[in-house]
Amino acid sequence: MALTAPGQPPTGDTPAEINGQLRICGTKLCNASGHPVQLRGMSTHGLQWYYQCLTTGSLNALADDWNADVMRISMYIQEDGYETDPAGFTAKVDNLIEQATARGMYAIVDWHMLDPGDPYYNLSRAKTFFTHIAQRHNAKTNLLYEIANEPSGVSWSRIKSYAEELIPVIRANDPETPVLVGTREYSSLGVSAGATESEVVNNPVNATNIAYTFHFYAASHGQEYLDALSRAADRIPMFVTEFGTQTYTGDGGNNFTRSQQYLDLMAAKKISWVNWNYSDDFRSGAVFKDGTCAANGPWTGTTSLKPAGVWVRDRIRTPDDFPTG
Repeated sequence: MALTAPGQPPTGDTPAEINGQLRICGTKLCNASGHPVQLRGMSTHGLQWYYQCLTTGSLNALADDWNADVMRISMYIQEDGYETDPAGFTAKVDNLIEQATARGMYAIVDWHMLDPGDPYYNLSRAKTFFTHIAQRHNAKTNLLYEIANEPSGVSWSRIKSYAEELIPVIRANDPETPVLVGTREYSSLGVSAGATESEVVNNPVNATNIAYTFHFYAASHGQEYLDALSRAADRIPMFVTEFGTQTYTGDGGNNFTRSQQYLDLMAAKKISWVNWNYSDDFRSGAVFKDGTCAANGPWTGTTSLKPAGVWVRDRIRTPDDFPTG
């Protein structure tokens, strides 16, 4: 399916067809017509564990029943991920990019570095991977590149340097796709280490068409995190590429009240968001009940959903002013 090219009038009726090539304009994510937009969608779980959950039926449901604008493709690097089979995992990402594209969704290519927390540990792998992705998919207008999932244990200046070394490698092959840069201490803007958003605001990455990521888990991350996200979004482009309604482990009880406070803030400031996660992992943050993937559904409706799944599906399906055209 041909998606809208940069600068061309929108055609079709899917999110990616209507809005075309995204770009950062000021502190917002904007569509091809220059209008600020807010993407809302889901992240996969690690492809090494839950690739079987990403079937024709489940992806159709995500696009057509959930009405998701975006799917985050979560490819772990360690933990039996990319480093064990670079060609195999790259092929999985290629396939899921095509699947999202065929359904008119945006796709976040998530370089899911987690442990170790220093993004430089995987820099050479990242250059190889993103060179391939950017060369193969640079004609697409429905992608975003998340280049460091959750940096930890390192300074913001080191994360910034990593981004400034990797982004030119991507731009050499794909000058248009927005790049999402992880922030310090598990993409908390440094809040989890007692810092504030000022370290990023006052020392931004030297690159254009980028946004910064923020992750939160509502049962663990309260007003201090909410306030930091709010202040940051007034100064720099922010994208919540991962959140849960539970604790930071992705498990435990749901705090839907706090979650709604975050969603209200993100709606008001047009901060795009992606929920963790679209699988049947046993934890409460996985939207499907145990065994759903092995049984191949049912994928539509709420029969197979845990409480968090029911809640987030309803929020993704709630009408807003996206797509704007």
